Amino acid sequence: MSDAITNILVCGIGGQGVMTATEILAEAALALGFDVKKTEVAGMSQRGGVVTSHLRFGARVLSPQIAPGEADLLVGFEAAEALRWVHMLRPGATVLTNVGRIVPPIVNSGRFDYPDDPVGQIAALGLNVHAIDATAIARELGDIRLGNTVMLGAVAGHLPFPEGELEQAVLARFAQRKPQLLEPNRQAFARGRAAVAAARTSP
Repeated sequence: MSDAITNILVCGIGGQGVMTATEILAEAALALGFDVKKTEVAGMSQRGGVVTSHLRFGARVLSPQIAPGEADLLVGFEAAEALRWVHMLRPGATVLTNVGRIVPPIVNSGRFDYPDDPVGQIAALGLNVHAIDATAIARELGDIRLGNTVMLGAVAGHLPFPEGELEQAVLARFAQRKPQLLEPNRQAFARGRAAVAAARTSP
């Protein structure tokens, strides 16, 4: 195991499964022997509130907090929220975002306008952008709650360990408590992997 630390910032709107996705990412890293630190940094987890979470793992991690300009990967469950957090990324970092639009409360309050093309604005900054419609895929699979598993499938190929390790962590969530959800989540994970392979990538 190298001494490198992987820094992942996950953001979205309450109710999208942001915190659950971060927990599963952490569980996969822990299972592989990494030292893992994570934290909910801002917002509220109830439905509709903005949610962000930092996840750091490596041989030895002292703090869960990612400093601005040091995140390696930004996982946006909502594209406008992803755009709001790009200042946290290092140069050349990767953004993987869902384009299914959920207008954040900060827009509904009138304090900000929803950007016309958040993915394009992110790409214009020279970041590597992969945009998928995880919300639409989840609807096709019959359960909007599968969106977080779709996103995890999309993220799997951008981690410093085999994609199958993350899939195992996802399925382990349901193996004992809700075995009826194993197959839908397996399909959602596979659909996320396939979608990101065909996603818009920049530069």
